[in-house]
Amino acid sequence: MHKSFRPLSNATRPLALAALSVAVAGALVAPGMAHASAFQLKENSAKAMGRAYAGSATAGGDVSVVANNPAAMSDLDGTYVQADITAINFSAKFNGSAHDALGNPISGGNGGDAGTTLPVPALAISTKVSDRVNLGLALDVPFGFQTEYDRNWMGRYDAIKTKLQSFDSTLSASFKINDQWSVGASAIAERTNVDLTNAINFNGVGNGIINGINGQLAAGAAQAAAGIAQIQAGMAAGQIPPAQGAAMIQQILQQAQQGAATAAAAKAGVSAATPPGSDGYAQVKGNSWAWGWQVGAYWKPTANDRVALDYRSRISHNFDGTANFTTTPGYDLLLANPALASSIPPFQRTEGKARLTNPAVATLSYWHQEEKFGLGFDLAWTQWSVMRQLTLNYANPQQPTTVLPFNWRNTWYASVGGDYYVTDKLTLRAGVAIDQAPMSASNRDPRVPDAARRMATFGIGYKASEHFEINASYAHIFVSHAGVNGATSATGDVLTGSFDDYGNLLSVSAQYKF
Repeated sequence: MHKSFRPLSNATRPLALAALSVAVAGALVAPGMAHASAFQLKENSAKAMGRAYAGSATAGGDVSVVANNPAAMSDLDGTYVQADITAINFSAKFNGSAHDALGNPISGGNGGDAGTTLPVPALAISTKVSDRVNLGLALDVPFGFQTEYDRNWMGRYDAIKTKLQSFDSTLSASFKINDQWSVGASAIAERTNVDLTNAINFNGVGNGIINGINGQLAAGAAQAAAGIAQIQAGMAAGQIPPAQGAAMIQQILQQAQQGAATAAAAKAGVSAATPPGSDGYAQVKGNSWAWGWQVGAYWKPTANDRVALDYRSRISHNFDGTANFTTTPGYDLLLANPALASSIPPFQRTEGKARLTNPAVATLSYWHQEEKFGLGFDLAWTQWSVMRQLTLNYANPQQPTTVLPFNWRNTWYASVGGDYYVTDKLTLRAGVAIDQAPMSASNRDPRVPDAARRMATFGIGYKASEHFEINASYAHIFVSHAGVNGATSATGDVLTGSFDDYGNLLSVSAQYKF
């Protein structure tokens, strides 16, 4: 047998698990790239990944059920510790074009590869405290995503960097009702961090200011016309002497001409201060703690079959954070003008608040066990419809509210897979899955350039003893055509094209039973 599968000594096994646990603990501060749709992550079990997460809530001997279905902990006799770490390599390359609100092309390249390679950790502990009760603790990252484009790419006004990570601490308990039925519940404490950056098109901001001046000018002209019409009506009715009326009309026309000249000078100044290519930058960072819950049921209709149903609640976050802005010298001149400063966005550092909800997830899981093999499936529903928009409200009242629209829809994930037991110690795994995307070309943007996915996986497990086992799995994600049909920035800049995406995942785990 290959030397990497040689039995480990009794002294070495706990040390190997401890080393992996340290790696997991360090990686828990790093964000993950989403493998499931949008920014959802399933990577809390190398063993389950080997079969495309089929039977993730029912297959025996996997401590990740602490987070995936607490009711299934009733099958874990004794005390278990399981540490997993998954390296996710995700690639996202854009091809297309961009133009500003006036239809002028935006300079810059396609942004390079917005993906990266990052670790996704998980740690699970389960212990049986009585014949009927098990308790468990899980640390994992159920939601996470990161994309980062070249700073000067053509879509920079939509997004440069997007980083989101939710870290869960899950406390679970199961109760065995009888030999066929168990139930479980979990309390979830979730910490979510968000970091968003993008360029600011100050030429577009300037055009917006000019449009505002034009609006004021039009309103003034309408008011002047109404005033002249009223004077003329008074003259016709004999209420205003002709000479007096003519003088009044002349005064209104002079004021209108002066206003038009002032407006023209202001527009020229704004245009000169914000020429095309006037880029600033914005960064919004925030974090939040929130609570959620989970319930599960576990049924053994026969000695060889297991069925599980698990529901994880949605978790709503109220973020507190900061917004930092970099302006241009030209815009700073506008801010220094008292006539403009009070009526234009200041783009100064300010505190802010936002609300974001991580979706609820419902999973139906099945597993059939035979002496030489096991087969299962998973069917999961994710409530992405909670992602309508992200609204950023700033403490500075002069800074306009930022709204990031999503309008996502609910999705389904389906997988089938199984285990083949080559020997009592060696197990081979394989699986396939399909995963819907919550967005389409009409609402897809470069922050989360996702599309429908297909996944193929295989894995291997080695049970060194009754106490210690290791597992490794690989998955490749095939992503469908990800069209972008006019993603629009806050300044009206439009991005059109498509993304070419794919993913590779490598996961390893170690489990020790005391």
